Amino acid sequence: MPATQSVNDLIEQLKWRYACKKFDPTKKIPAEIWSQLEQALVLAPSSYGLQPWKFFVVMDPKLKEQLPAFSWNQPQPKDCSHFVVLAIKKEFGPADVDRLVNRIVEVTGAPKESLEGYRGMMLGSVSRMSDKDKEIWNRSQLYIALGQFMAAAATIGVDTCPMEGFIAEKYDELLGLDKKGYHAVVCCAAGYRAADDAYAARPKVRYATQEVIEHL
Repeated sequence: MPATQSVNDLIEQLKWRYACKKFDPTKKIPAEIWSQLEQALVLAPSSYGLQPWKFFVVMDPKLKEQLPAFSWNQPQPKDCSHFVVLAIKKEFGPADVDRLVNRIVEVTGAPKESLEGYRGMMLGSVSRMSDKDKEIWNRSQLYIALGQFMAAAATIGVDTCPMEGFIAEKYDELLGLDKKGYHAVVCCAAGYRAADDAYAARPKVRYATQEVIEHL
């Protein structure tokens, strides 16, 4: 499939992107645009394709109003259009491997027995991990999804702000994640920047290309 935008356009949009500190609460992401950003999350890659996550989109104003108190008083959760909480499953094991195998059969039509080797490889990896190792592994997967979501948003002119500054246990309790078997890891506010957000005009500070990329 041919590219739908030029390389220059892509780089310009990535330069345009920044961690939005002040959203315009009067501007909402249109439903048709948001549905595309949700698909960017759905299509995010993960190790083995296991997708050990769930993305909770907070849109209820009453819930959003309560989030800054558990986010070191940052206003982004309240003022943004859509607030995404990226969460991992608290219990992750063989059942999750079988769930993926069943989904592969459903989507591709492949005989289940043909996937036994792949299933065994995944089960082997999962079984060798301690609970802490699985948590670390699955948390890492969420950042892949976060990066894809933010890049996708930038290409269509939607502002984002990734957030680790929050009390995860309080989020779990307020949003009911704990009762659903999930734990909040990282969040991302999405919407449109306020006209007076001073951070928008600041130069992007990055090391020189030759300092961070080395060709071997």
